[in-house]
Amino acid sequence: MFINLRTLRVGINSLFLHPLRSMLTILGIFVGVASVIWLLAISEGISREVQRQIEELGARNVILRSRMPAEDYIGDMETFFVKYGIRRDDVAALLQIPTIQDHLLIRETKREAHYGARTLEAHIVACTPEYAEMMNLRLMTGDFISDIHVDGRANICVLASEVAEGFFPIDDPIGKTIRIREIPYTVIGVMEPRQAMAGIGSSLAAQDFASDIYIPLETFWQRIGDTVMFQSAGQRTGEEVQLSQITFQVGSIEDVVTTAEAVERTMQKLHRTNDFAVVVPLELLEQAKTTRLMFMAFMGIIAAVTLIVGGIGIMNIMLATVTERTREIGIRRALGARQADITRQFLTETIVLSVTGGLTGMVGGLLCPTLVGYIQELLLQTMPEVMETLPTSVRNVTPVVVPWSLPLGGGISIVVGIVFGIYPAIRAAKMDPIEALRHE
Repeated sequence: MFINLRTLRVGINSLFLHPLRSMLTILGIFVGVASVIWLLAISEGISREVQRQIEELGARNVILRSRMPAEDYIGDMETFFVKYGIRRDDVAALLQIPTIQDHLLIRETKREAHYGARTLEAHIVACTPEYAEMMNLRLMTGDFISDIHVDGRANICVLASEVAEGFFPIDDPIGKTIRIREIPYTVIGVMEPRQAMAGIGSSLAAQDFASDIYIPLETFWQRIGDTVMFQSAGQRTGEEVQLSQITFQVGSIEDVVTTAEAVERTMQKLHRTNDFAVVVPLELLEQAKTTRLMFMAFMGIIAAVTLIVGGIGIMNIMLATVTERTREIGIRRALGARQADITRQFLTETIVLSVTGGLTGMVGGLLCPTLVGYIQELLLQTMPEVMETLPTSVRNVTPVVVPWSLPLGGGISIVVGIVFGIYPAIRAAKMDPIEALRHE
């Protein structure tokens, strides 16, 4: 059915006779198209953030973590210590797995750190020099832990930038001495701010790096030890953990899954309780990609429903218009207009409404990253506590407009306009001319 320029002009003039009604109809389509683009952009942004965090763990890495046993395990009743996790003598057995090329040992715990009258709750990370590269940490000033520091069990530390600002808001921290458990540590470096990593299931805890203090692993074992005591509300509890994590690196991606299975089998032979977890970033990355497709499909369905609601609005408006213009239709038929002409006329009006709504919706969709960034900034200023409770991948999301969502939203709006405009147009065309002329 061909729509000529004259029919288009008449259709636009008819819509201008009721500008408010036309604007509200366009608004319905605008919301539907913009929501398609917005929802897909936000889901894509969240997905990319999650994938980025997983990729930072390393596609060729296998991570072995200590974890509290799921069963009711209360440990030593006399000392109140729960013993669990990876042991130092496990390492030799694990390194017998032929596909493992390198490994990184980590011990983590919470401790109060002091400088003068200032006290901070710090996340102590005992590690070796390879830790900075593996976790994508960059130095702001000074040096990171070296092999000499580890072998010599040196009392040195490297601070996260937020910790350095808390202790030394004005002074240069390099060369200053802080205390951890009353033991002095000389600051040799400060790291650049590092974006937080979200937790992955129950096996890999979230890490924000903001409260990190890095010390040599051998120093931790000698100065602090394996046992950590916690006291709260008059209760005393503690844990004994020798290693918090071992990150293994294999030669090729093809060996990752088999290595993870070998690590798990070895640990099951060495441990009677299930006090460890094996995390494979490669598998998590594949799962994240699959979840991304499912999430985007779900968001697309929600947006499509919104567009259908807008289409129902078009049909409702056009049916009302047909009733109001019954006499006009009768006059046009009496002057020789065919049913096809009437159908074309009303269908043109619905297409103009849907195309206008679709184009404005596409423009609104392109503004998604800017507006979401503004909303995030506003919420950080007005409701920082609420923002802190959100997952990192949601709190730091940067929407990414999916290119194909623009023609998709615009195309769906046109289809919706045609589908929901056909019935009112046909109903107008099939009116009896005599009855239409008699209509008051």
